[in-house]
Amino acid sequence: MAEGGGWQPPRPCEAYRAEWELCSSAGHFLRHYYVHGERPACGQWRRDLDSCREWEERRSAEAQRSLRESEQARVRAARKHGLVWAPRQSPPADWHLPLPQDNDQ
Repeated sequence: MAEGGGWQPPRPCEAYRAEWELCSSAGHFLRHYYVHGERPACGQWRRDLDSCREWEERRSAEAQRSLRESEQARVRAARKHGLVWAPRQSPPADWHLPLPQDNDQ
């Protein structure tokens, strides 16, 4: 599959460009720095954009490998984080009762 066969990048190159532009924007920088205390890492989006363009122009096996590995790493990172809340199987038994009122008025 070094020549590509029927392989296509997981996303269109325009999607990688949009992600890179968003990541490198001033607004994103400020939000990311405020929340995480560090600069956002946008280099991977740029490498993916370059690889996608190289794939479209030359059908490079290296570009194909790079895109595949990058997308697999994103999927692994997304699966690493579980749900924050455990889904309920049924509502609480007292869901229909009135809410307790503040007694310290």
